[in-house]
Amino acid sequence: MLEAIKVGIIGSGGIAAAHARAYLQMPEVEIVAVADVIPGKAEQFIQNLNIQNAKAFVNHQHLLELDLDGVSICTPNVAHHRTSIDSLFADKHVLVEKPMAVTLEQAVEMVQAAKKTDKILSVGFQPRYDPNMQAVKEIVQSGQLGDVYYVQTGGGRRRGMPGGTFINKSLSGAGAMADIGCYSLDLALNTLGYPKPLTVSAYTSKYFGTNPKYHREADKFEVEDFGVALVRLEGGKVLNFKISWAMHMDSLGPTIFLGTDAGLKITPSGSGPWSGVWDGGIGSITMFHDVLGHHIDSTIPVKAHQINIFYEKVRDFIVAIKQGNPAPIPGEQILINQAIIDGVFRSSELGREVDIEIPKI
Repeated sequence: MLEAIKVGIIGSGGIAAAHARAYLQMPEVEIVAVADVIPGKAEQFIQNLNIQNAKAFVNHQHLLELDLDGVSICTPNVAHHRTSIDSLFADKHVLVEKPMAVTLEQAVEMVQAAKKTDKILSVGFQPRYDPNMQAVKEIVQSGQLGDVYYVQTGGGRRRGMPGGTFINKSLSGAGAMADIGCYSLDLALNTLGYPKPLTVSAYTSKYFGTNPKYHREADKFEVEDFGVALVRLEGGKVLNFKISWAMHMDSLGPTIFLGTDAGLKITPSGSGPWSGVWDGGIGSITMFHDVLGHHIDSTIPVKAHQINIFYEKVRDFIVAIKQGNPAPIPGEQILINQAIIDGVFRSSELGREVDIEIPKI
């Protein structure tokens, strides 16, 4: 009988429960421990999910003293950096939830730690496992669009503003840009092969979150609820990136890829005040191209969700541990995502275009 893959979970909120439920579906995985800084919360988490024989800790360092193969980092954003680095140097593989970190400097240190320890640092972008997202990448990478020179991505909820830790800047680091914007960035950048960003010119605002008419915690709202950026990428490409938690509009438009031979339009699935962003899947895919001199619009079939993409994300992490594979969604790659978000805030604060510089690891 094969030895179990032993994992720990740091943080015990809603996203931690999703990780735990995924692990509990895998016969070869044992959840050994859960840690949370709030006394009693880890114990309650273990009890609620009926995790057999798991230990509870307040200090994550005590969890890391155990014999573990991997760790899920499910803390508020501000703690991703410290807990990930501690886990890596404790000889554990790491699956950290998005966003990767609060600052670019933190993300760089996390990647450096993974390189020094030769451990997996994978970032939790489950939309990568959506077969429709994969189809979009295959189309673009196949060359059917020719040279892609312009990409528009992002999305907007009409009224989709969270509360609690999400709106506290000291805990979350950022608002809509990091919460749901990172998904939009990953859709565009992963499809293109993660080209290097060069400059960004951006604007952010928080008109809705700070208005008691629209948010019940307006007096505590400290982050942006809207942002837009023009990002220049290597290879003469440009990315128009926009995101919103709330707005007086039905949509910020589809994601589009403009190429020299064809164009691709992708709309997000779902309807209602909380939909319209790329954490919710794809609604339609259309290619605009020419055949014998005639303009042709070709609808590409959208595959129904027959898999649990969150489960697939966690499963891929376990497979990588078992088989010695590289990180499924490597921190080195998401560093680029983090660098753009960092540039967005620097540009917005300064009111001008700024350079994006990513240190060599």
